[in-house]
Amino acid sequence: MAMMPKRVKYRKSQRGKMKGNASRGNFVAFGDYGLQALEGSWIDAKQIEAGRVAATHFLHREGKVYLRIFPYKPVSAKPLETRMGKGKGEPAFWVARVKPGQVCFEVGGVAENIAKQALSRVANKMPIKCRFIKRIHSL
Repeated sequence: MAMMPKRVKYRKSQRGKMKGNASRGNFVAFGDYGLQALEGSWIDAKQIEAGRVAATHFLHREGKVYLRIFPYKPVSAKPLETRMGKGKGEPAFWVARVKPGQVCFEVGGVAENIAKQALSRVANKMPIKCRFIKRIHSL
């Protein structure tokens, strides 16, 4: 089953604005290598799950895959062939808001070339342009 919150305060949300770059979650924090978004977009729970499956399948249970995004925003949709009016539609799926600079996936415990291949497979599943980044080790 796709990722979704256990419970939310409000069932339906407005679309909102996506301005600016990511000020939080914009560096590799848990693994050694990461996949950073270069564009802002909504990423569907199914797309996040597809990326997670692609990475874990390629790594053969070596290393660890970290998800840095979670689909907490409900997107509502009206049924097909329904006339206008009669209120807002029911929640159809869940999305994560991703701003430019946000690190979406991280990989740790594997060599750089393996991590690069795994994260390129994840990037192919994403609806946005992404880039491969390394952890900055501060002394």
